[in-house]
Amino acid sequence: MKKVLVIGGGITGMAAMYELQKWKKENSSNVKLILAEGADQLGGKIRSVKQDGFLMESGADSIVTRKTHSMSFMKDLNLEDKVVYNASGKSYIYSDGQLHPIPSNSVFGIPGTIEALAESTLVSAEGKVAALKDFYTKNEHFTEEDSIGKFLEHFFGKELVEKQIAPVLSGVYSGDLNQLTISATLPSVLKYKNEYGSIIKGFEANLAMYQSSGEKRFLSFENGLHTVIDAYADRLEDVHLLMNSKAERIEKQDGHYNVTFTNGEVVTADHIILSIPHKAAENMLADQKLQDSFQQLKSSSLISVYLGFEVPDSILPADGTGFISADPDELTCNACTWSSRKWSHTSKSGNLLLRLFYKSSLTNYASIEKMTEEELLQTALTDVKKALGIEAAPAISEITRWENSMPNYLIDHKETVTSLEQKLAEIYPGIELAGCSYYGVSLPDCIENGEKTAQKVITELV
Repeated sequence: MKKVLVIGGGITGMAAMYELQKWKKENSSNVKLILAEGADQLGGKIRSVKQDGFLMESGADSIVTRKTHSMSFMKDLNLEDKVVYNASGKSYIYSDGQLHPIPSNSVFGIPGTIEALAESTLVSAEGKVAALKDFYTKNEHFTEEDSIGKFLEHFFGKELVEKQIAPVLSGVYSGDLNQLTISATLPSVLKYKNEYGSIIKGFEANLAMYQSSGEKRFLSFENGLHTVIDAYADRLEDVHLLMNSKAERIEKQDGHYNVTFTNGEVVTADHIILSIPHKAAENMLADQKLQDSFQQLKSSSLISVYLGFEVPDSILPADGTGFISADPDELTCNACTWSSRKWSHTSKSGNLLLRLFYKSSLTNYASIEKMTEEELLQTALTDVKKALGIEAAPAISEITRWENSMPNYLIDHKETVTSLEQKLAEIYPGIELAGCSYYGVSLPDCIENGEKTAQKVITELV
């Protein structure tokens, strides 16, 4: 009997196992399926916490709506009637001591129309004139593997990128734009430049795609994002589940693999999907031939701080859903989501719920990382007072530290992953890498990668 072991019960591992189980049932296969998770709950970076009438997502908080249109998991898991969408509203950038609205019809801070460029209060008249270069400058040498920061600055000028685009895009992809490739972030910008002669014209022609559900750009579920994890788990009735089982070492023996866990248990498998962070995979394999490639992969850290108040959400600006901080000298946090405003299901009473983010890109992150929970709480409250003028004491708080858990796709990321895949196939046939360390950070990306990785294993089983 063949055995397939999936290590890691996050969204990618769950999607992979669900795909494997569907194939097993449809083909009456006797393959044994095993899912091992090191924690006491499934979900990885998806964690929905309920407390005193508030619902907090201490990890990922939503799914990009447009990315689900071509995917079947929503229907397969019967999730369509449980969906909630983000409330419409403006996002702001905190700069020069005040909140500036990110212009409407912008995509990740990139103007989607000439009007969006004109209405920006973040960029000077000179900066706007410099950005018009986009309309008359051809792309003569940029490819998908070039820096998105250098690409955007070449066509838009420095000011628009630094003051409006970088705070948004760097926040989403957790890294310096000059170190991130176009392919790993927004490949559409290159496509639009080449097809329309202008990035702005390209976005204008395709705005409907980015606003395909009106302002419903993101979705979650009434009982939290963990609903999708629970739905997968409920359907894995023919899977042997190992909880609190952290894999420690993989060894090849007689055409199989012996996986040793920290509790001393050993599982033998023919095929393994490593749906875990790249550092964990590197340590588990402990092979010097793979070490150079693994060490080219980078990740960053993040601290999430939720604050729930016994004051009405209506004290915030009526049209807003959150802000990004453009200057660490003004605020300590990178960003603040007005969760109760953006997601009404997170505060049934209508009281204010905020989420602040502190990322390792901050110059003083080393000191922030060492803070106690009480010190982090006070730091967050100081940011809230300065940016929003709120001085109330919080009724609840939730602090989560994600250490080296946020992948950074650097310039050579694609080549690094390709090299790693080739080495792994040669040295450890039957072991597959999966997850956001390699193949995309959004939840739909992770689900799609889990399904594709499962299909790759299936072709080897038949």
